[in-house]
Amino acid sequence: MKTFLDDNFLLHSPAAEELFHDHAKDLPIIDYHCHLPPEEIAVDRQFGNLTKIWLDGDHYKWRAMRANGVDESFCTGNAPDREKFKKWAGTVPMTIRNPLYHWTHLELKRYFGIDKRLDAGTADAIYDEVSEKLQSKEYSVRNLLRRMKVETLCTTDDPADSLENHTRLRNEKFDITVLPTWRPDKAMAVDDPATYRQYLEALAKAAGGTITHFNDLLHALSKRQDVFHDLGCRLSDHGLETFYADDFTEKEIISIFNKVIRGEKPSTPETSKFKTALLLYFAEMDYNKGWTQQFHVGAIRNNNSGMYHLLGPDKGFDSIGDFEMARPMSSFLNTLASKNKLAKTILYNLNPRDNELMATMAGNFNDGSVPGKMQYGSGWWFLDQKDGIEKQLNTLSNMGLLSRFVGMLTDSRSFLSYPRHEYFRRVLCNLIGNDVEKGELPADMDHLGKIVEGICYYNAKNYFGF
Repeated sequence: MKTFLDDNFLLHSPAAEELFHDHAKDLPIIDYHCHLPPEEIAVDRQFGNLTKIWLDGDHYKWRAMRANGVDESFCTGNAPDREKFKKWAGTVPMTIRNPLYHWTHLELKRYFGIDKRLDAGTADAIYDEVSEKLQSKEYSVRNLLRRMKVETLCTTDDPADSLENHTRLRNEKFDITVLPTWRPDKAMAVDDPATYRQYLEALAKAAGGTITHFNDLLHALSKRQDVFHDLGCRLSDHGLETFYADDFTEKEIISIFNKVIRGEKPSTPETSKFKTALLLYFAEMDYNKGWTQQFHVGAIRNNNSGMYHLLGPDKGFDSIGDFEMARPMSSFLNTLASKNKLAKTILYNLNPRDNELMATMAGNFNDGSVPGKMQYGSGWWFLDQKDGIEKQLNTLSNMGLLSRFVGMLTDSRSFLSYPRHEYFRRVLCNLIGNDVEKGELPADMDHLGKIVEGICYYNAKNYFGF
């Protein structure tokens, strides 16, 4: 019987152990997609206690706590921080076989040197020990990133964001590269005219102008993209239910924009046309700048309307959707490819039924210009656990080139999430190592080691040009 969370955790063969310890374990981290707040890096925040750094904003934990019968006051509510933590600690033993169980104990061990299992009985002692450590500068945000060997991280930023914190970090020559990522979802969201017009005011202010016509919108977006690019941004990201690929004319888009400016809600077909036009515009902008575009598709959000109205978005009430993917994605990518305007692209699905669809669709649009130009992205959100990671890796192996994969990202709002890269690396090495042990791959550990090193670090570094 193996020991939980020992040095060979998740590694089930000698070949897997060799690949991880000799080739993956000590590589730096490039986290090319996360939701870490750049302000907290800029001010080098120190968290007051373990709840503040670990539970605030973590909808993964909130979902588990609710499922365990914990009242909302201990999740997003006003209960005392220690009591919130104790409710989480009491939930942890119930998360057996949920990735939260692994992540929780990996994070305690890697950041704070704690080997004890977290439960109701150890809660107070662990809370006190970690909260005390957090008072030391050694555990400030920047030092937590250094502790995990983070080399580059890309935050997620709206075109209307000031980027003042990125400017500050660049001017200070912070030793970890922190780059913005262009996330223009709000510029497409004409479904709610009142909110959209407020957004246009913010965007216009950031761009130093006014937006009264559709061309003003495009001009403002172009100006802001230049600012992002000058600060090192090399990726865009789009969070969509599915792709948009409707036929439209310029006259129609201008008419829809004017309708929204008047405060009128566009019809569903009009909304889809407008989003198609903007998404294609963004894609061509990315191509012209030499950026990589990312598409996170398939989430159905804010399902619990009562909790959405009470708490707002991103509180743990989103799930996997079942939207049509293949035809609109094919049409969208083909439109760009036909114009020779298809940038490097990463596709992420949330519904596992779409794994093979995504991997084969990506293969349709490789053109030989860049190794791995079209990427089937890592397991995302509900799929970033051991089973989901293995399925994504197997699908990519079967239908593409695993060797060209740009690897894992955190997609996280937490500064304690970086052991997820270790988790991914262990799963990857175990998958390849087991094939070696079964004679399904040659025991050429130098070659396989280079493949592993590429997936864990070098492929991303070369692909994004960091």
